[in-house]
Amino acid sequence: MSDFGPSVTLNNPAFIHRTALIYGKVFVDEESSLWPYVVIRAEMHEVRIGKRTNIQDFVMIHVGNSTPTIIGDNCSITHHCTIHGAEIGDNCLIGINSTLMDGVKVGKNCIIGGHTILTEGTVIPDNSIVMGAPGKVVKTRDSGAANIMNAAFYSENGKAYAQGEHRVAETAAFKAAMEHELKALAS
Repeated sequence: MSDFGPSVTLNNPAFIHRTALIYGKVFVDEESSLWPYVVIRAEMHEVRIGKRTNIQDFVMIHVGNSTPTIIGDNCSITHHCTIHGAEIGDNCLIGINSTLMDGVKVGKNCIIGGHTILTEGTVIPDNSIVMGAPGKVVKTRDSGAANIMNAAFYSENGKAYAQGEHRVAETAAFKAAMEHELKALAS
């Protein structure tokens, strides 16, 4: 792991790639993962990343002029996204190359489709599927269970990477973790 500043708090993440750059007041919660070339900057406000959330390759996270960036639990922020002063609820998937600007609020259990742009101040209700530039709700569906499973997979994969294992294998521990997540979803 890289040497981060005194305002960076890492609460037992699953994996942080050595190329990840983190500056300012940033909190990364347990079992989360930061993948290659992630950049997080929080000079004025804070960035908070919830439990079991994965920030994938080449994601840029920054704060807005008057807004922090808050990302909930069990989220997947996929490759090449820009999250700038936005809030993302629990159990969301933000599709490849999407951009969320200052003051955006995404509810729980949402999917933001790839290449979507959410302009300043956009509010997305819980259980939405959003697409377009600018992004619009195209369907209402609770995607929480599927998004939690994706985040759980990344958490387990991150733990494997942290141990030098760079191939996904259906080990007994991996199967047990997935079964645990399925049981938790059912309750």
